[in-house]
Amino acid sequence: MAKGMTIKDAIKVFEEKKGVVAAEVEKVELNGMVPAIEKMDATLSTLKACKHLALSTNSIEKISSLSGMESLKILSLGRNLIKKIENLDAVAETLEELWLSYNVITSLGGLEKLQNLRVLFMSNNKIASWGEVEKLAALANLEDVLLVGNPLYNDYKDNNALSEYRIEVIKRLPNLKKLDGIPVDVDEREQATGKA
Repeated sequence: MAKGMTIKDAIKVFEEKKGVVAAEVEKVELNGMVPAIEKMDATLSTLKACKHLALSTNSIEKISSLSGMESLKILSLGRNLIKKIENLDAVAETLEELWLSYNVITSLGGLEKLQNLRVLFMSNNKIASWGEVEKLAALANLEDVLLVGNPLYNDYKDNNALSEYRIEVIKRLPNLKKLDGIPVDVDEREQATGKA
């Protein structure tokens, strides 16, 4: 079986392709590697200046090894094999955007420490209950959430009830400015707060 590419080798490929030193740049793009990256490892700690780490379209199963990435604001892990949101403590102070669409995540636990999180892209995962959405209420700065394609969303879509779904999300997350790519409007907010 072919072995996945290491973070170290992926960084080398990125540096050669872009003609940069990865440790000095703000955006490090390691997405879509061939062979795919299977594991996040301690080599990531060398990326001191990195504000945006792109690891999407690989075969990563677990979020890990973010220690030392003290500048990280955007973590892109879409289109991987991630099952659980975990090991984000090292970037809890700085992380503002987490892109996790197209994974196999069933729970939104593990996000509560990310007090500066503004954007959460979680489309096409396995979120099936309102209890999971309610976990996001602890994130006071969260303003943009993408939940399209999760079982919870699909249940409402299949019943032609997307407007009700939007109201239910806004009820639980009253600070949202955008849901599923669409701005939250005044009418929706009023319905969610029962003032309509």
